[in-house]
Amino acid sequence: MEPELLQVIVNGGITYHHLHRPAFILGGGFALVAVSLSLLLIFQHLRSYTNPSEQKWIVAVLFMVPVYATESLLSLWNHKLSLACDILRNCYEAFALYSFGSYLVACLGGEGRVLEILETESRKQLVKPLLEGGEEENSPQLRRKSSMVNFLFHPDLIGRDLFNIERFGLVQYMILKTLSAFLAFLLELFGVYCDGRFKWYCGYPYIAVVLNFSQMWALYCLVQFYNVTHERLKPIKPLAKFISFKAIVFATWWQGFGISLLCAFGALPNDPKFRTGLQDFLICIEMAVAAMAHSYVFPAEAYHYVPHSKNGKAIIETAKEEVKLSGSGKEEKKEAFVEKTETRVEAAGTSVTESVQDIVVQGGQHVVKDVVLTINQAMGPVEKGVTKIHEKFHRRSTSSGLETEEESEIEVEKQ
Repeated sequence: MEPELLQVIVNGGITYHHLHRPAFILGGGFALVAVSLSLLLIFQHLRSYTNPSEQKWIVAVLFMVPVYATESLLSLWNHKLSLACDILRNCYEAFALYSFGSYLVACLGGEGRVLEILETESRKQLVKPLLEGGEEENSPQLRRKSSMVNFLFHPDLIGRDLFNIERFGLVQYMILKTLSAFLAFLLELFGVYCDGRFKWYCGYPYIAVVLNFSQMWALYCLVQFYNVTHERLKPIKPLAKFISFKAIVFATWWQGFGISLLCAFGALPNDPKFRTGLQDFLICIEMAVAAMAHSYVFPAEAYHYVPHSKNGKAIIETAKEEVKLSGSGKEEKKEAFVEKTETRVEAAGTSVTESVQDIVVQGGQHVVKDVVLTINQAMGPVEKGVTKIHEKFHRRSTSSGLETEEESEIEVEKQ
C-alpha cells in the first residue's frame, strides 16, 4: 500500500475514534426526538382510523422516519451493523415511495376514479385545440404518438396509460431496490461489494448506477402524475407533502453518494467507518427535522371528524366575521356581522390493534397485487419477443425443409 494512502486511512481512523462518541450521543438525541414525534403521530392516526384507504398509506410513509432514525443510530453505534441496516433502510425507502404514490391515488378516490379523471383530462386536452380555433390535425397527430413519448412531453394526453406507467415506475423501483440490497449483501460476503469505492472490480458503482436511474425514473413518474392531478389534489395540500417526502428520499440517497465521492477524491478521510458514520449521523439529524415537518403536513386532526357516524359526537361551531360595507358618495361606512354555523361529527376512537391489522392485511394484499401486475407487464414484451423469434425460426426451418424436398424431387426427375 502506498504511504500517502496509508496516512489518509490512519488519519481517518483517528478522526473517527475522536468523533464517534460525541456523534453517537448527539445523533441519539436527534433520533430520540424523531422516533418520539413520529410514533406519537402514527398513534394518533391509528386512534382516528376513519379513512383506511388513505391512512394506511400515511402510516407507511410516517413509519419511514423511525426506521431511518433507528437503523442509522444502530449503524453509528456499531460499524459492523452498517451494511445490514443500510439494506433494510433501502428496502423500506422503496416501499415508502410506493406508499406515497398509493396515498395520492387514494385521495383521488381510488384506482377506478383515477382512471376516469385521467380519461377526462385527456379528452379535454385533445378537444382544447379545436375550441381555441387550432388545426384539426393536431389531435390525430397527438393520438398517433406513442404513450411513452406523450408521457415525457404531454402526460395529460395519454389518459389511463399514465396511471399504468406511474404504477410501473414505482413498483419497478421497489423491486430493484430490494433485489439490489440483497445482491449487495451477497457481494459483501465475497468481499467484492466495496461500499463507497468506485473501482471497476467492485459491485458498488454498478449497483449505484442502476439504482440511480431506477429512482430517477420512479420520481419522474410520480412528478408527471402529480402534474396532471394536482388541481384535484388541492384539498390535501399535496405540494408540502410531496416536498417533505421527496426531500427525505433525495437527501439520503444523494447525500450518501456525495460523501462517497468526496472520500474517493480525498476531500474527506477515505475510511469506511468515517464515511458510513458521517452518513448515519446526518440522517439522525435529518429525521428529527422530517418528523417535525410530518406533524404539519400529515396531521391526524383531519380524520377526527367524519360526515356521518352512529357513535360519533356532534359538534356545532359558530364563527362570527366582521364585514365592512362602504356606500357610494358621502355615505358612511357600515359594519355588519356574518354568522356561520358548521356542524361536524366527531368520530369515535378506533382500536389500534384493528387499525394495524387492516394496514398489514389490506396494504400487503395491495402491494402483492401491484407487484404481480408489474411483473406481468414487464414479462409481456419479453414473451412477445420470444414468440416472434420462435415464429421466425419456424418459418425459416419450414422454408428450408420445402426447398430440400423440391431439390430432392428435381434430382429424382433428372434420374
